[in-house]
Amino acid sequence: MAENSPSRGEIFVVDDDPAVRETLSLVLSAGGYHVICFADGAALLAVARSRTPACILLDVHIPGKSGLDILKELRGEDYPAPIFMISGQGDISMAVSAIKNGALDFIEKPFRGSEIVARLDEAIDAYARRQADGKVSKAASLHFPGREPLTRREREVLEQFASGASNKEAGRQLGISPRTIEDHRANIMKKLGARNAADLIRIVLTAQRTS
Repeated sequence: MAENSPSRGEIFVVDDDPAVRETLSLVLSAGGYHVICFADGAALLAVARSRTPACILLDVHIPGKSGLDILKELRGEDYPAPIFMISGQGDISMAVSAIKNGALDFIEKPFRGSEIVARLDEAIDAYARRQADGKVSKAASLHFPGREPLTRREREVLEQFASGASNKEAGRQLGISPRTIEDHRANIMKKLGARNAADLIRIVLTAQRTS
């Protein structure tokens, strides 16, 4: 990237594999981002608490504290930038756990560079739009007495679903992959005790009438 090319922002990459760090650095730099790499979570935490990137790519398996531990320390969903987990094909259950703890989405290894840039572009733009709107989602004001509380992102997904959006449409709006939308929806249904999609809509409509 030329010196005078405008950067789309910083991306923090955390992975203990030098080859992965180098590949992501090259791909994301070519995509217009300024990339800062870290080999472990402690190094990331030292910087991320006082400096906010456009996005963080955090590997599940890193030396010392795991990626999930680091995510929890950054307070995932409340961190002022989207966090993606990088996971191998055998780490799906851990990646899903990371999403429940506030990661925006996860990227599976092996990955294609062009796909990663497109995913991050979409996620960062969607995140920026939501921050700029500053609107509280309709679902955020709903109460479901006796049910396990929904996270903020689950409420965003619920609002998309209640408005009739497909998994693909909801994913585009929130900068999340359709598969992750499905994971959120399954978790929402479990928390709210919905047996199927129609039952979930009924629960939402009941909450709207009583809120």
